[in-house]
Amino acid sequence: MRTTAPASALTRIMGSPAGRNLGLVLALLILCVVGAATAGDRFVDQDNVLTILRLASVIGVVSIGMTFVVIGGGIDLSVGSIVALASVWATTVATQDMAEDYHWGVMVFTGLMVGTICGLLNGVLIAYGPMAPFIMTLAMMAGARGLAEIISDQRNQLVRSDDFKEAFNGDVLGVPTLVWIFAVVSAAGWVLLNRTTFGRRTIAVGGNANAARLAGIAVKRHTVMLYALLGLACGLAAVMLTARTTTGASTHGGLYELDSIAAVVIGGTLLSGGRGTIVGTVLGVLIFTTLTNVFTLNNLDTSTQAVAKGLIIIAAVLLQQRVARRSDTG
Repeated sequence: MRTTAPASALTRIMGSPAGRNLGLVLALLILCVVGAATAGDRFVDQDNVLTILRLASVIGVVSIGMTFVVIGGGIDLSVGSIVALASVWATTVATQDMAEDYHWGVMVFTGLMVGTICGLLNGVLIAYGPMAPFIMTLAMMAGARGLAEIISDQRNQLVRSDDFKEAFNGDVLGVPTLVWIFAVVSAAGWVLLNRTTFGRRTIAVGGNANAARLAGIAVKRHTVMLYALLGLACGLAAVMLTARTTTGASTHGGLYELDSIAAVVIGGTLLSGGRGTIVGTVLGVLIFTTLTNVFTLNNLDTSTQAVAKGLIIIAAVLLQQRVARRSDTG
């Protein structure tokens, strides 16, 4: 018994949120060392670091929303298309004319509302349809992207408001505004998941929906709220992406569904639901963004990047399963 105790203790540590996050921090540090060794001053340059954070901020906001949906036992394949639709709708001629007459906040409000409505539609049909999350969000992925192409006529819509661009592309204390938005969303997500009844109910619904229902939780209504929350995150990400690129386009958000799910899985959230952390998701986003940056600086093509990301996802899922089995037997 004494010989197996250390292994059991190590398993418990690595299976805890703190242990998993420590492993992610180490992985991120290793990536940084590799980047510094292979790309030299180009990687450690302050502008490059800010570029990594700026790129991580948009997909990071989507990933925070995805974390809640996955913890709640769901999945969403439509986030990239929702981002595209929200960005297009927020930059139509009618929306921008209204923004010029009143305030550029009209564009922000439009993006947030389009994202939230798409999320609500997903949630209502999944919870009350009832439709499988995979099928419903797959339909939304195709439908939202198609609608974005129709509205924009498959053309990029330029942002005319300089105030809108300056508000989101500026910096505060030397840190880009987009990064601050990601930080605020991450902090709010952590509080919502760990310090509120909503967070506890999300974990309960994802862990065992029937038990949650017997405990008095309105599972269907909560599911709708989770998808609406993710839709809101997509709307905010669309606004951020529109400001960064100064365009609204039906091509925005390409592969966001894969990148966000990958970041959530790498961060330690179980695809079966019931467990996950916001901190882990943030680290997962930073790992993937840093990996992409290192590959880009070393002139590796996108195909190699895709293969590497796929291998990392497989390794993360296998590690999750192994730790879970050891925790159960320990």
